[in-house]
Amino acid sequence: MSKTIVPIGPYHPLQEEPEFFTLTVEGEEVVDIDVRLGYNHRGIEKLSESRSFDQTVFLVERICGICSTSHPYACVRAVEDLFPMDVPERARYIRTIIAEGERIHSHLLWLGLAGHFLGYNTVYMWVWKLREEILDCMEILTGNRNNYAMFKPGGVRRDVRAEDIPTVLRKIDSIVPTLEMIKAAVLDDPVLQARLKGVGILSRQAAVEYSAVGPTARASGIGKDVRKDCAYGVYDRIDWNVVTGRNGDVWDKLVVRVLELFESIKIIRQCLEGLPSGEIDARIADYPAGEGIGHIEAPRGETFHYIRSDGTNRPVRHKVRAPTYMNLPTFKETVKGANLADATIILAAIDPCYCCTERMAVRTPEGRKLMGGYDLVRLSREKTERLRKELGA
Repeated sequence: MSKTIVPIGPYHPLQEEPEFFTLTVEGEEVVDIDVRLGYNHRGIEKLSESRSFDQTVFLVERICGICSTSHPYACVRAVEDLFPMDVPERARYIRTIIAEGERIHSHLLWLGLAGHFLGYNTVYMWVWKLREEILDCMEILTGNRNNYAMFKPGGVRRDVRAEDIPTVLRKIDSIVPTLEMIKAAVLDDPVLQARLKGVGILSRQAAVEYSAVGPTARASGIGKDVRKDCAYGVYDRIDWNVVTGRNGDVWDKLVVRVLELFESIKIIRQCLEGLPSGEIDARIADYPAGEGIGHIEAPRGETFHYIRSDGTNRPVRHKVRAPTYMNLPTFKETVKGANLADATIILAAIDPCYCCTERMAVRTPEGRKLMGGYDLVRLSREKTERLRKELGA
């Protein structure tokens, strides 16, 4: 049977962001895939070097609208890792509330889009209507539906008003019955089970070898979660569970995210009810020289930030690693042997975010770095001079 190449991207009406997938198929079976990123490079890490530590938090908040707490949270933790310091207790609680609110709206966004991809537009509409309630809660707490501008090195920028807590708790509690209904409708649907079970399997061993993170890893039976493994915020002081699957297929990735919604609601409720009084900002005056790392459990998995300081008020190096950067290579493992019609939902199952995964590099086939940005500028100028001589200009 002859092989056919099916190119998807880098610009495609179904894709929200630019990326390039080349599927090789025999009949309807996918036999190979090539994944290319780097079409969305915005130079965030370089821009960070020209911003103060305080401004950098606003910058990384713009890496992704859906992860607009994940990146600032990891960034401020990296800054705080530069020197021993205590973030006020009330600020820790508020950070945890905002992070879990983002997890809920992110998972609901994914669930709605999954329903849309599969032809279940009723699920799509129901879930996105429910998501509005969470975004309303986030607006009450932070003043914004997205890009909350809450985080800063040493604490948070805005306090939670006591009069808003009953309203948020009431809204949180009101969505639980609808969530239960959606959970029953989705998880008990025989068509969805037939459509998703056994599709795009990522074995536990493959998840380990690819260093998968987040729900992608947990669906394969790996109970890896930064909130438990390297507790931050107040995750070690409240009652909640890590949700895992067993088979690593698209169905288990769906189940993990649906059940995590209820755990996040449990966390938010406990934090609001137990919110202590006190300061919300440690008021950092000077930043020492050194290196700091910050990692948190974003909705898609571990988000990692590295910052190096020379003792001034701005970083000299800022490195970002988003969860999709780790999870996307698993697509090569899960899509081979799959039906072409399943390729889209297998990719969607990792909840990819390409604007978080911007990368640009020139490397040799052996993986050794060949040249950097200054080398490329030098080559460009040399070519200009060569053409000038050839044209006698």
